[in-house]
Amino acid sequence: MLLTHSKQLPSCRTLIGCGIFICALLSLSGCSSFGAKNNAAKVAQFKQDTSVGTEDISIAAVGLVGVPYRYGGNNPKGGFDCSGLIAYVYQKSANIKLPRTIQEMSSKGKSVENQPPAPGDLVFFNTTGAKYSHAGIYVGQGRFVHAPSAGGTVRLEYITTPYWAARFTEARRLTP
Repeated sequence: MLLTHSKQLPSCRTLIGCGIFICALLSLSGCSSFGAKNNAAKVAQFKQDTSVGTEDISIAAVGLVGVPYRYGGNNPKGGFDCSGLIAYVYQKSANIKLPRTIQEMSSKGKSVENQPPAPGDLVFFNTTGAKYSHAGIYVGQGRFVHAPSAGGTVRLEYITTPYWAARFTEARRLTP
């Protein structure tokens, strides 16, 4: 005995159409403001960070990539050494006057311990056997800007490369 159903199943076209409609409805409901809270009062409680214009420092440092290295150099026209680069960037972008040598700079600000450096922090390295023999400006994303050596140019490099990671001494955060 053959059984037949009096109801017909929906066509494939009908099922696809219904599926598209349901997906569109669900997608649009994700864009609605139902249940959203007004956070204006919360946001107003936050103070503007006035410690150092770290974004300006990072932008200024990255903007000098490619300037030639020059021992004792402290400006973009004549070139930079590492301490001249740092002093120039901080003076121009944050109005902070720093000493001229890496050794003197290493005593400024606060040591950043047990946390990663933040953009604008100074990063120090031991490249010659002295604890503070080279430095750069950390700009975020694991990178720093520095003026490495004679014959080179100001560069943007990863602090995590084996060479720099092995020679890293500390990071210091400057405050006005």
